[in-house]
Amino acid sequence: MSIHRLLPLFERARAANEPLVLATVIRTGGSTYAKPGAQMLIAADGEYAGLLSGGCLEGDLREHAREVSASGAARIVSYDMRSTNDMLFGLGAGCEGAMDVLLTRVTAQEHWQPLEHMAAAFRSGEECRLAFVTSSEDGGIPPGTCLAGHALPAGTAASAASLLALRDAAVNAPGNTLLRLPEPAVELFVAAIAPPPRLLLLGGGPDSRPVATLASFLGWRITVVDHRASYLASARFPAGTELIESRPSDVASVVRLENCQAAVVMSHHLDSDLQYLRILAHTTIPYVGLLGPAARREKLLGDLGTDAARLRPRLRAPVGLDIGGRSPEAIALAIVGEVQAVLSGRGGRPFTETAG
Repeated sequence: MSIHRLLPLFERARAANEPLVLATVIRTGGSTYAKPGAQMLIAADGEYAGLLSGGCLEGDLREHAREVSASGAARIVSYDMRSTNDMLFGLGAGCEGAMDVLLTRVTAQEHWQPLEHMAAAFRSGEECRLAFVTSSEDGGIPPGTCLAGHALPAGTAASAASLLALRDAAVNAPGNTLLRLPEPAVELFVAAIAPPPRLLLLGGGPDSRPVATLASFLGWRITVVDHRASYLASARFPAGTELIESRPSDVASVVRLENCQAAVVMSHHLDSDLQYLRILAHTTIPYVGLLGPAARREKLLGDLGTDAARLRPRLRAPVGLDIGGRSPEAIALAIVGEVQAVLSGRGGRPFTETAG
């Protein structure tokens, strides 16, 4: 789930004090565009952010969202297009999948929860855990009741013991799963939204800008380090990019390297790259990319000496996937694509080779 896609609409609606409806996929079957945990946000005027399908279901969901917004009562909308005639719903989607979507209203009356919790988790780079009651036999805990993090839901008639049982289940359950509790007698969907990865760019030259731009589009956090102040003008990078002027040898003291999931060495300066690689060799950052040809890589690894063995299993050099193209934008796409694949535990192969 890309929370950053929902935040602008949330901020707009909150400023205008207009209700929103949060749509959360809680169950799927067959081939579906979105999986459990995916979300979209629907405003009172029909504007929406996020996608649960390729545009097939969003229009219908907006109609249901109007009713949820007016009544305040949560509902589950089900779609099943696995039949031979997928025109059953008049959508013609051809996805051959089924999906249950929970719609819940979010307003100032609920203190903008769980959206406020989601926004705060995104800003702090922390995991966000939510739990939604999807069905209930307890009159004090209506469907749509939401728990955000460790906070107990307000405004319910449930007993303290029941609420504590809900919270404990939500905190300890695997993410993006449905579970049924015997006491209180409810079904709960627990969503766990991972924090965005932090990408460290060691070098702020012209070819680092498209890398930062693509990473920002994906909602990643970006830190750019360079010893040349002229490369660190904020106008050159997406809003929110952390820019740090530092000598390569001082990187470990100015960047919290343990918070980075990927680092790309791209200073175009041999000695600087060597110092960056030496520092990265002593970290546990799972993805380390190095810009430049294989001969340059081997020279740098040779100069690293015994530190090279620490780095080799994680080093991607030349950095990026082999997608063709030599422009800075194409190279950036290759780099970001490889980082995405590695952090997701994938090999970056075509779907035509992996389907089925």
